[in-house]
Amino acid sequence: MNVIDINKVACEVFEIEANSILRLKNSLGKDFDRAIDLMYNCKGRVIITGMGKSGLIGKKIAATLTSTGTPSYFLHPAESTHGDSGIITRDDLVIAISNSGETQELLNLLPLIKRFGVPIISMTGNMTSTLAKAGECVLDISVEKEACPLGKAPTASTTATLAMGDALAVCLLEKRGFTAEDFLIYHPGGALGKGIKYHVEDLMMSDADRKLPIATEDAKFTDLIKLITDYKLGMAMIIDKSGRLSGMLTDGDIRRTVLKYQDIKPLLAKDVMTVNPKTVLTSDFAASALHLMEKYSITTLPVVNDDNKPIGVVHIHDILKAGVV
Repeated sequence: MNVIDINKVACEVFEIEANSILRLKNSLGKDFDRAIDLMYNCKGRVIITGMGKSGLIGKKIAATLTSTGTPSYFLHPAESTHGDSGIITRDDLVIAISNSGETQELLNLLPLIKRFGVPIISMTGNMTSTLAKAGECVLDISVEKEACPLGKAPTASTTATLAMGDALAVCLLEKRGFTAEDFLIYHPGGALGKGIKYHVEDLMMSDADRKLPIATEDAKFTDLIKLITDYKLGMAMIIDKSGRLSGMLTDGDIRRTVLKYQDIKPLLAKDVMTVNPKTVLTSDFAASALHLMEKYSITTLPVVNDDNKPIGVVHIHDILKAGVV
């Protein structure tokens, strides 16, 4: 087989597996909604079980659920009948995965699950199977064909199963209001862990480091241009008579003001500033500040105290340089 033929086969695999995922959209409905409700209201853990390739995918789904705020555990169906089923409690919920819906090791586990009265979410490609009939709700992961030319090796079907598991995890994440800070707490190692290693106070420039670009609301606009130029932060913080942050002026504000007004000399800070700017506290995670910057296309954020008085600034370059992602 030459290189061109190999590339063609690879592209066919991608197309088949991509189509298998897109077909899942047509299978969503009340059963999927019911599955989310069951998992959301589960007082114990979500137990994932599956044999062979389905089991390997099940382990990944369990790991994704756990890392996004839904405690989960993988139970090997064959070993479950030799004592491991003792991990299941009456507060748990079981997601049973089998493309055929007739995997014997999995079916052997069903009577025990039923005895405890534990809800079952069946994830199968056979909607008339024993597993499908045993579930409180059934998630259809059927595919038109496997990517394997022999139609034997689980390929498209495992991809569809994985995608369905990801959909469950993400929907639960949204339903729980799981935040970036929550995610970082569950990922303390590596680059992600730097998001909780660093707080804003660790990376900000404070008044102790250098005098901050701060001006009053009555400051002249022309003076503010020089202030922003001198401090090279691309911004100036504007305070009211009580010293609280009331606005912010950026390079972008300057350009827009110059284009809008023919005569800029009479203008004051309060005439052109952006009111109620985005701010962070020293105790905020650096990752939270980065998220805010990316969401609103901001490069520099004012750091304020509990009285909303500016005490520093944090720049996106310093956050990224620290390895926060």
